[in-house]
Amino acid sequence: MIGEADLTALGIHRISIPIPFLEAGGPVNAYAIEDRDGGLLLFDSGLGSPQASAAMAEGLARIGRSPRDITRIIVSHGHIDHYGGTAALLEQAGREVPVQAHPRDIPKMAEGFPRWLDQVGLYGAFFQRLGVPVEVMADAWKQVRDGFTKARRIPRVEPLDLAEPLRMKHVTFEAMHMPGHTPGLLCLYDREHRLFVSDDHLLEHVSPNPLIELGPDGQEDWRPLVAYLESVGRLHALEVDLVLPGHATPFGDHRAVIDRLLAFYGKRQQKIREELGIGPLTGWEVTRRLFPRAPAAAMFLTVSETLANMEVLEDRGEVVRAPDGDLLRFGLR
Repeated sequence: MIGEADLTALGIHRISIPIPFLEAGGPVNAYAIEDRDGGLLLFDSGLGSPQASAAMAEGLARIGRSPRDITRIIVSHGHIDHYGGTAALLEQAGREVPVQAHPRDIPKMAEGFPRWLDQVGLYGAFFQRLGVPVEVMADAWKQVRDGFTKARRIPRVEPLDLAEPLRMKHVTFEAMHMPGHTPGLLCLYDREHRLFVSDDHLLEHVSPNPLIELGPDGQEDWRPLVAYLESVGRLHALEVDLVLPGHATPFGDHRAVIDRLLAFYGKRQQKIREELGIGPLTGWEVTRRLFPRAPAAAMFLTVSETLANMEVLEDRGEVVRAPDGDLLRFGLR
């Protein structure tokens, strides 16, 4: 299997950046890719914390580079551990550097759009309908709020043209839209060398949590796991020798990893069927049965995972939801 030394020969340099989120599955990866003009394309930038910034500087110095060598930044998706260091890198570059992402995720990271923190009322109302207690939401909110202190908004982000190949010094990547973990998640694929930069779309030991995202008016029009299953099916069909993930170290045998993940989701959905077989339940009641020992601070992750799996069952016609006063209840069809 191709190793890190082979990646270096192809002009692909993985920079590992520490993050405080254990559930992510390890340090976040940024990839510095040698461009034909002598500069660097940076795929993701890590967090904006002092520790993360130091790790980025050390990673660039290790390959004899600095932020001044970055000529383009592509952000895989709009989560703080992937875009948080971008604003500081733009300042350190000392000149204008284009930043690109998928249009669906640009509002999460760019200046001029409502921040997630500004929409907490919409999310709070939605979680209340799912039956989440107010005190649990308060604990979870504190963790989310603290996380956003580690990322600054990016002054300007442009949509990436998915039809235009990324012709680097030694490799040519296709940018692929792989929605699921977020609506606008991007991956890179080099057909010649069978490399797939998966970001958080596929991780070796952690399931890519399908997170709840509401529309600007609080509408629920995005089903992350339904979208993810379609996207990961497309990845399963690709010929890939090495996956370069968004967290932890590169790995091979992507189809075996996907098959294990699908089996994991299958078991989770069977557990949901068993719980709903007793009678209709709120989203929070199902969550507590699936994650009985999860701390309150993990509410956003656990409720997202639960709801996403129930949405797959809804999509298959096995589960229905119905209002019960101010609550939503889910039951078997």
